[in-house]
Amino acid sequence: MSNGPEDELEQALLEVRALIESTVAIHRDRSIRAQQITTVEGGYAPVLHAAASLIRGAVRTIDIVDARLPGAEEEAARGARVERELIYSAADAVSVRLLTSPALIDEDFVREQLALERPVAIRVARVPPLQALLVDGTTALVMAESAAGVRASLIRAPEVLHTLDTLFESLWGNAVPAGERIVFGDRDRAALARQILGALRAGVTDEVAARELTVSVRTYRRHVAEIMALLGASSRFQAGVRAAELGLLPPAAPRG
Repeated sequence: MSNGPEDELEQALLEVRALIESTVAIHRDRSIRAQQITTVEGGYAPVLHAAASLIRGAVRTIDIVDARLPGAEEEAARGARVERELIYSAADAVSVRLLTSPALIDEDFVREQLALERPVAIRVARVPPLQALLVDGTTALVMAESAAGVRASLIRAPEVLHTLDTLFESLWGNAVPAGERIVFGDRDRAALARQILGALRAGVTDEVAARELTVSVRTYRRHVAEIMALLGASSRFQAGVRAAELGLLPPAAPRG
């Protein structure tokens, strides 16, 4: 039995990876394999080229999952920016959705979209490591770990596309719109907000929390009220839930 949404997502990812591997094996000796699943080799440049071609050729929809594999943080951010620039090459009539992880959210890109007539819909969620581009429900470009390591695959196999689409819709339905994502400002304010959210989750009294933060109880309560307002929360409990959805808090330590 699953313990929660993250376990369900991990299981779904395992199914996607297994399906890709099994489909490749089934079609290894058939000419149809070249039409259904093709490994994109040669490093990052060919993957970027394939993504650009798919985006320019999209007619109806583009769904993107950007929760890249662990690596250098600066390099990941730079890669994300390059890839998001490709979105602007999509036709005006194409609906674009971008699902990303809290660590990779680009606040400048979010604000940029809010000013557009046809913005990219952006949501944030805790997503297991996966990069995927789904176009018109007919083609996908996926980077995921397999038995052979990280593999980039161009996919047209209906059964794999169906699984990817189901996974995306599940993630999207549980994600938080990026426009609602809290923006604390500078690093010091963000650190303070995380400390306060941690105190709320732990059930620490205002007096104790204020003393630990070396502020007055009145100032502490003002900070709490500001954070609740930014999170759109009507209670401290709801603020904690929203903070967890946005990935602003690390997983709670097990009791005992």
